[in-house]
Amino acid sequence: MRIRYTSAPLPFQGQKRMFVREFARVLEETFRGRTLFVDLFGGSGLLSRTIKDTLPDARVIYNDFDNYADRLAHIPQTNAILADIRRMVADEPRGQKLSEATKRQVCAYLRTKERQGEFVDALTLSASLLFSGKFARDVEALCSNGMYNAVIRSDYAIADGYLDGLEVVRMDYRELHQAYMDYPGVVFVADPPYLSTDKQSYNGYWGIAECLDVLKVLEGSFVYFTSSKSEIVPLAQWIERVTGWAPMRGAQMLERRNAVNHTSGYTDVMIYRAI
Repeated sequence: MRIRYTSAPLPFQGQKRMFVREFARVLEETFRGRTLFVDLFGGSGLLSRTIKDTLPDARVIYNDFDNYADRLAHIPQTNAILADIRRMVADEPRGQKLSEATKRQVCAYLRTKERQGEFVDALTLSASLLFSGKFARDVEALCSNGMYNAVIRSDYAIADGYLDGLEVVRMDYRELHQAYMDYPGVVFVADPPYLSTDKQSYNGYWGIAECLDVLKVLEGSFVYFTSSKSEIVPLAQWIERVTGWAPMRGAQMLERRNAVNHTSGYTDVMIYRAI
């Protein structure tokens, strides 16, 4: 029996694991019968996987712009590296900052692996070595941060079948939108990087202009994810009031509150419309 994924197999900043249940329900209630879904910002692939699991007859195109599939393919190598690091930090207090000597040992080991041509998944290692929520794209960025003993105690499961049934592409989301915008009944899924949040795990720069560009693809049926931090919803409302252009007119919105700690948090937002 196929595994029903409720979270991505490997760490990914911004994966929608807390929204999977609501997303699946919206697919069932609002988009059942649609034959093509295009996941413009595929990220960890969790949204694409959820679409295919919920609507198995639909065609699902997953834009793996961040090359997550390559990370999945190297899970055995990542597990081997983590096993070695686990031994290096064995005498360090759990959850505490590594001593400089141990950090130097870990970094020297990772740099050696890279020089030998081995795959080093710095993003996955970030979840075990950096302060909660921080990510680094490469070994040098990883080693420029303070390191902590948060190394996972068990291996990551091999993700066989996670991408089964998905059409995996890797291209600029605007080109992908252009390729399918005239397809009858297409549903675009847009989960871009959030404005005003740390985006270290993403490729490329992402600012206000990039956020506004995404609104241009919200012309037909869509599911769009954002956050209260981004202020994109009030901005879209301002644009409608001032210019008359209303990319989100007629859409419905669901919100989910996420706690960062005891005193702060933010709200994830899912906006969707079927035409």
